[in-house]
This record gives sequence, C-alpha cells and structure tokens, in this order.
Amino acid sequence: MSSEPQSGPTPAPAPGTIPAQPFTEAQREAVYRAIHERRDMRHFSGGEVAPEVLLRLLRAAHHAPSVGFMQPWRFIRVRDAQLRQDIHALVEHERLCTARALGEREEDFMKLKVQGVLDAAEVLVVAMPPGREAHVFGRRTLPEMDVASAACAIQNLWLAARAEGLGLGWVSIFDPEALAALLHMPVGSRPLAVLCLGPVSAFYAEPMLQQEKWASRAPLQDMLYDDFWGQAGAGAQPQA
Repeated sequence: MSSEPQSGPTPAPAPGTIPAQPFTEAQREAVYRAIHERRDMRHFSGGEVAPEVLLRLLRAAHHAPSVGFMQPWRFIRVRDAQLRQDIHALVEHERLCTARALGEREEDFMKLKVQGVLDAAEVLVVAMPPGREAHVFGRRTLPEMDVASAACAIQNLWLAARAEGLGLGWVSIFDPEALAALLHMPVGSRPLAVLCLGPVSAFYAEPMLQQEKWASRAPLQDMLYDDFWGQAGAGAQPQA
C-alpha cells in the first residue's frame, strides 16, 4: 500500500468549531500593531464617540475570556456632568494621598497628568458585581481571577479603541468604597477602573511614564525563566 499522502478535499470542520487557520499577514500585522501602539492616554481632545463605535467597543470588551465563564464585568457609562466632577474630585484627593506616600518622588509624581475624567468624550466605570463568591470554577484557590477576567475585558476594549483611532486611559487612583457609594453600587460590588475614552490629537510614541522618565520597560529576557524561578534559558534569549 502506498505511503504517499493522500490528496483530496480538506475535511469540513466539526460542528461547533472554526477552521484552525492563521490570519493573513495584513490581519496579523493589524493585531500586533494595535498591541504595540496601545497607550494609556491622559490627554484628550474633547469631541465624541459615535454610538455605533461605542457599542462595538463594549461588545469587544464583553467578548473577553473569563474564568469559569463568570463574566465579572459591568460597565457604568457616566453621562451626568456633576457626577464626572465628583469622580474627578475623588481622583484628585487620592492623587494627593499617593504623592505623599511616594516620599522623595512626590514632586515628580505631582507633575504627571494622571487622569482625563473632565476632558475625555466618554467616562466608563468598570465594576465587578456582588455574588462573585458563588463562582467556584477556576477560583477555589485563586479567587482573584475575577479581577483578572475583568482586566481582560478592559484590554479588549483598549485594543479595539486603538484600532478605532480613539484613546483610552485606565485611572485607578481612587478610593473604591467612595466611588462605589457615589455610583450607588450594591454591597459586595467593587469598582475596578475609571476609563477615559475619546478622540486624541496624537498617541504617545512610547508609554507616557517612560517618556516622563518615571519608569522604563524591562527587557523581556529578564522575565523569562526555564523550568524553575530565576533560571535563565540556555538557548538564545529575545532582546526586546
């Protein structure tokens, strides 16, 4: 019997599956471009986000992976001007507290722009709902996977925003209990992020904190180990 590979039509994918084919080169480049050009934006140019674009972004966020398919994200669109002012005040209060806690870097920190709550076209608060303790699948030993899952939704929204030419900034400088009270959130829920979203005049060429000499990206090879913690790989190490 011949050992030559048999030619013929490619088998149809099984029901409920998608063919395991890579993207085209142009599609792959677009994905990696969004990843590498995504920036945590703090400077916005007003304007607006078209309703259909906002819906696309929220759908992208909602298609994020989540442990145990728990989908621990809720999105609060802040439309009231006074509520925005109140959120801005919470962030400013925490900014001062953070600056004092930084000690010798307080002056440098106070020079940084850390939010765009009053400038961005849209403000979205990402929060996790109460009752998350009922989700045990994948969380019995790692309960923080609800936070990790919600972060995946934020990253999806971030990358989609970059693809749409919109800036997004993740603000985490706030008292979560104060923000929860401000938004009338139920007991057991938790705000995770204030997202500033909207048109920008330009994207930073590199992360803003790197541009401002606050920190720099560590080499990838410093983050890679073989088999055991701290054991560098014996083969060639990537340089970026």
